[in-house]
Amino acid sequence: MEAEGRVPGPPLPAGGEVPGADSHLAAGALGTARGPLLAAAKVLALDDEEDDLEVFSKDTSLTEVNSFSPSVPISPSSMINQYKFEDGPELRDLFITVDDPESHITAIETFITYRVVTKTTRGEFDSSEYEVRRRYQDFLWLKSKLEEAHPTLIIPPLPEKFIMKGMVERFSDEFIETRRKALHKFLDRIADHPTLTFNEDFKIFLTAQAWELSSHKKQGPGLLSRMGQTVRAVASSVRGPVKNRPEMFTEMNNYVETFCQKINLLDKIAHRIYKEERDYFNEMKEYGPIHTLWSASEEDIADSLKGIASCIDRCCKATEKRMAGLSEHLLPILHEYVLYSEILMGVLKRRDQIQGELDSKVDALANKKTEKDLFSEEIGKLENKVERANNALKADWDRWKQNMQWDMRSTFTNVAENNLRYYEE
Repeated sequence: MEAEGRVPGPPLPAGGEVPGADSHLAAGALGTARGPLLAAAKVLALDDEEDDLEVFSKDTSLTEVNSFSPSVPISPSSMINQYKFEDGPELRDLFITVDDPESHITAIETFITYRVVTKTTRGEFDSSEYEVRRRYQDFLWLKSKLEEAHPTLIIPPLPEKFIMKGMVERFSDEFIETRRKALHKFLDRIADHPTLTFNEDFKIFLTAQAWELSSHKKQGPGLLSRMGQTVRAVASSVRGPVKNRPEMFTEMNNYVETFCQKINLLDKIAHRIYKEERDYFNEMKEYGPIHTLWSASEEDIADSLKGIASCIDRCCKATEKRMAGLSEHLLPILHEYVLYSEILMGVLKRRDQIQGELDSKVDALANKKTEKDLFSEEIGKLENKVERANNALKADWDRWKQNMQWDMRSTFTNVAENNLRYYEE
C-alpha cells in the first residue's frame, strides 16, 4: 500500500478531547517549540461538561507531562517516544493502489483518469490482480451506491469536485496529486471496512473495464424510483423532530455538532498557520541573496554577511520541510474529518427518517379502527428496519471513533516531531 494509507493500530481508550475556541492556543501548539506535545494536547481540550461526548483520546499521558517516570529523561526526543504506538498485526486480503493520473482532452470536456490496481486473495474474485482506469465521476457513483445500499453506515468522504478559489489551480500537478491521495484513501478505507468491502458495486468498480462499468451504471434505479425516494425523504423531513429517538442517538447528534464546530476551527487555524509559514518562507528567500550581494561591497564585514546569508538559507530549507509536513500530513487529515462531520450528520438524518416512518405508522394505527392487521404487519417490518439501522450505525460509530482517535493522535504527534526537528535545525 502507499505510504498515505492508514494502518489501524491497537484499540485506543474511549473518549477524548477536541480543541477549544482559543485560536491562539491552537496556533501555539502547531507553531512554537515550547512543549510541542503538551501544547498539542491542550489544543484537543473539551469542556468538562462534555466528557461524556469524548471526542479525542483522553490518555493521561497526553495531558499530564509530570506522569512520566522519573527514571526517563525529560528531553524532547524522549517525550516524543512516549507517544509512539506499535502497529498491531493486520490480516488483509484486499490491497488497492491509485496512481498514474492521465489527462484526457475531448471536444466536450477535459478530465483526469487514475489507474486503480487491485490485488486480492479473495475467492469471490475471478483473478488475483486487476488494473482499471477510473475518473472522478466513477468514484462519485461508487459513493452514491454505497450510501444507497448502506444508508446508516459511515461512508468515507471523497474530495470535493471543486476546489477553493485561490488555493491551487485545477489540473495543476499539486491539485492532481492531492486528489490522487484522497481517492486512494477513500478506496483504502472502504477496503478496510468490515461491511463495505464486500459490497457488490465496490467489486464491480475495482474489476470492470470502462465499458462494463458504464453499462452497469445504466442499470440503476429509474427516474420514477428516484423521485419516490426523494418524495419520501422530503416528507420525512417535514414531519419535524423524531419523537421516539433513543437517547444514545441524541447524544450522537450532540457529539457530531460539537465535533463539527471544533474540527472546522482546527482546519481554519491550520490553514492560517500554513499561510503565515509560506509568507515567512517567501520573505526569507529574498533576504539571503541580499546579504550575499551586500557582502561584495563591504569588505570589512563580508565574512559576517556571508555567514548570515548561509544561516538564512538553512532556515529556508528547514521552513520548507516544515511546510511540507503541514501540507502532507496535517491539512489533509483535518480536512478529511471536516468532510466526515458532514457525512455523520447525513447518516444520523437518514436514521431519523427511518425512525420517523415507523412513528408515523404507529400514529396512523392508533387513529384507525380498520385495517389494523395490515398496519401491524407494516409496523413489524419497520421495527425490524429501525433495529437493523440502529445496530449498523452503533457498530460503525464505535469503529469510526477509534479510527478518528488514531488519526488525530498520530497526526498531531507527527506535527510535534516536525516542530522539534525544525527548531533543532
